[in-house]
Amino acid sequence: MRDYLLTLCVTAAVTYLLTGPVRKFAIATGAMPEIRARDVHREPTPRLGGIAMFFGLCAGLLVADHLQNLNSVFELSNEPRALLSGAALIWLIGVLDDKFELDALIKLGAQMISAGVMVAQGLTILWLPIPGVGTVALTPWQGTLLTVALVVLTINAVNFVDGLDGLAAGMVCIAAAAFFLYAYRLWYGYTIEAAAPATLFAAILMGMCLGFLPHNMHPARIFMGDSGSMLIGLVLAASAISITGQVDPDVLKLFEGSTREATHAALPVFIPLVLPLTIIAIPMADLVLAIVRRTWKGQSPFAADRGHLHHRLLEIGHSHSRAVLIMYFWSALIAFGTLAYSVHSTSMWIVLGVVALSAIGLVLLLLPRFTPRAPRWAQSVVPPRYRRRKPAAVPAEAAASAEAEGAEGAEEEREPVSAGVNGATAIGHRSRFSDRSKAGARG
Repeated sequence: MRDYLLTLCVTAAVTYLLTGPVRKFAIATGAMPEIRARDVHREPTPRLGGIAMFFGLCAGLLVADHLQNLNSVFELSNEPRALLSGAALIWLIGVLDDKFELDALIKLGAQMISAGVMVAQGLTILWLPIPGVGTVALTPWQGTLLTVALVVLTINAVNFVDGLDGLAAGMVCIAAAAFFLYAYRLWYGYTIEAAAPATLFAAILMGMCLGFLPHNMHPARIFMGDSGSMLIGLVLAASAISITGQVDPDVLKLFEGSTREATHAALPVFIPLVLPLTIIAIPMADLVLAIVRRTWKGQSPFAADRGHLHHRLLEIGHSHSRAVLIMYFWSALIAFGTLAYSVHSTSMWIVLGVVALSAIGLVLLLLPRFTPRAPRWAQSVVPPRYRRRKPAAVPAEAAASAEAEGAEGAEEEREPVSAGVNGATAIGHRSRFSDRSKAGARG
């Protein structure tokens, strides 16, 4: 565990220290695109944060290669080299996209090629544990197609959710933490050496996200761009592929006793089929909804819009920070809830706890404008935003002027419109007129 923590800390430190110089480099090279209709930030912000994250990945792999307890991962498996090869290719395409805005089909082809590079070096799904059937061996073509599909889906799911400051990095970090605990349990608890690469990948992925988050939290000083979102999506997919398709379930020797006992005992074997999907459940749901929505409107599935889950949270009145925290909450609930159930599948308290936390999450979604206020006796010790505001005194002259203006304005008929995506609670001030040209003509 100490070696994994050291690798995580080195990765986070390198990523954090390099993000500042990378920001200056992005500004100098003009990697600051204009604000688009779907963006929620108000000022042009540099991209290319994926450069720092990639060098953090390289630093983590280099340190792990020189640690005594982790060196065997590189000696017994070619998966770290396969990951680095695929990551380098997808990172390079992402850097070019952050600077020159590549076509969506070009990026899709690069994602498939990166997955093919990893498959060619041995990082592929060899078999699948299926409940009620057992271990099913896959042919090379089946394993390749399934691996490429999983990599492409994960990359695009992470890329789609990267719409708010700190959202993608935080959600992937939560997913990597849950996956690390699961993989470490298989490696240390069941002494399965084949789970060591996935454990290492998850630790490095956490370091990449933690090192970048301080620069990316709202208001963000730099964005990771496609060079970062596609990179961490690929690393997350590689971790899932390594532990799902490389670890042989038969080595756990849990299929003994009665049928009920065997089912509960074999749950840690079958959970890899579910965990890679649960840790990206929120991004994957956003991806599926976006494809259905755009196809229904006759648009390309890769056409950008403002219909993602985080955009909808802003529309109903949540602030930027609260929308990010809500997405964090649901990601952690799904990932760690599944992890806890895999460890103690017979405990009813885990199910009840997940249900209770889900109810809390629904309440948070339904109260977007709720701001708790401290009692009067605690006003001096709480932050200013939780204090009760005193009504400001209005001078008599100002009040008389406001009444006169109100009387004049009442004579004109104006049609107010709803805030929509440009409302005061989203990205701009609320418009008072449905058509500015008509309003100007009336004045």
